[in-house]
Amino acid sequence: MFIDRVVVHVVAGTGGSGASSFRREKFVPKGGPDGGDGGTGGSVYLKVDPNLATLLDYRYHMTWKAERGQHGKGKNMSGKSTADVYLPVPPGTEVRDAETGEVLGEMIQPDATLLVAKGGRGGRGNQHFATPTHQSPREWEPGGEGEERRLELVLKLIADVGLLGEPNAGKSTLLSVISAARPKVADYPFTTLEPHLGVVGLSDNRSFVVADIPGIIEGAHEGKGLGLRFLQHVERTRAVAVLVPVDSPDPQATYDLLRREAALYSPELAGKPHVVVLTKADLLPADRAPRTAVRTEAGAPVVTISAVTRQGLPELLEVLWKTLKS
Repeated sequence: MFIDRVVVHVVAGTGGSGASSFRREKFVPKGGPDGGDGGTGGSVYLKVDPNLATLLDYRYHMTWKAERGQHGKGKNMSGKSTADVYLPVPPGTEVRDAETGEVLGEMIQPDATLLVAKGGRGGRGNQHFATPTHQSPREWEPGGEGEERRLELVLKLIADVGLLGEPNAGKSTLLSVISAARPKVADYPFTTLEPHLGVVGLSDNRSFVVADIPGIIEGAHEGKGLGLRFLQHVERTRAVAVLVPVDSPDPQATYDLLRREAALYSPELAGKPHVVVLTKADLLPADRAPRTAVRTEAGAPVVTISAVTRQGLPELLEVLWKTLKS
């Protein structure tokens, strides 16, 4: 199951309290205070695990707590500090405060860590309160409270090229042909219910990663269809391939709709370099040339392909590579 958005509750450990104790030893009268300090409570960190591809682990286990520090003891013995808790997340996870919406960080690099809840410090024992005029202090400090917060974890896939198109535009078929990915392919809308990644290999040891997301319909930026939930997965791509079927009643209107939905969702997404891919060229009669009358923004290149017959695929992959390198 692909889970890309969860809310978790993290609680850091409370610090141990300091001790109030006095030295009791034969032949040592008035030994003085010897209360030790409390240990530090465990903190909670997030850590990138490259082997993870989903947030499924947090779907049913939503509360994570670190242990509290141990209390101080006599004979100046400090309490033990407890171990920190590390929660593994897949690369591309964005961390937000669930209450305020503040972005706390992005987990990108392998083994990167992010402190999300700091453990409480240990309290001081009565040995720290002795003064020349107050030689038998009974004061001690309780341990500090550990931080507690609710986090929203949002997974945004990391890919080079994102496939953007209406339902049944041929995105899944294209990904299955140019990579080893095997997304579901069928002749009805919304066969893709979760994002898929595929690695495309070219000559001279060149490669790039392509992300396929569910189809985009008008109003996707407002939550219609599956678009709003999955447009986040093309936010981090370096380029976008806009797929327009050649048998569309109005290819220009389809292109304009997809560009408009991307811009309404995120101006940064709309500003990424893009390539227009006219798909399903095999559906046109042999004596009829594919319709390429699509006026693109910023001079974006247009490539006509058929994923079924492999027509135009080498040209498309080279154009995508050049777009990534420009």
